[in-house]
Amino acid sequence: MNTIAYLVLMGLLALTVGLSYLDLGRFGALAAAVIAVAKTGVVATIFMHLRKSTTLVRLLASGVLLWLLLLFGLTLSDYFTRGG
Repeated sequence: MNTIAYLVLMGLLALTVGLSYLDLGRFGALAAAVIAVAKTGVVATIFMHLRKSTTLVRLLASGVLLWLLLLFGLTLSDYFTRGG
């Protein structure tokens, strides 16, 4: 399972590097954020063993994920609403 997770993470890394060479304009940051969330999900479920954790640990991890999404959302809303 770790080998599959490693290959998925390497694929997402290659996607990140590939997208960095494209001119996506304002959506470059959004694409990078989506890929980062996907990487976080792989690490959390495979390497942190959240699937086999207790309910409390999963609940706390979900709270952290919601907090992270809120911070990403606020950062992206600031980025997209700036003039320039």
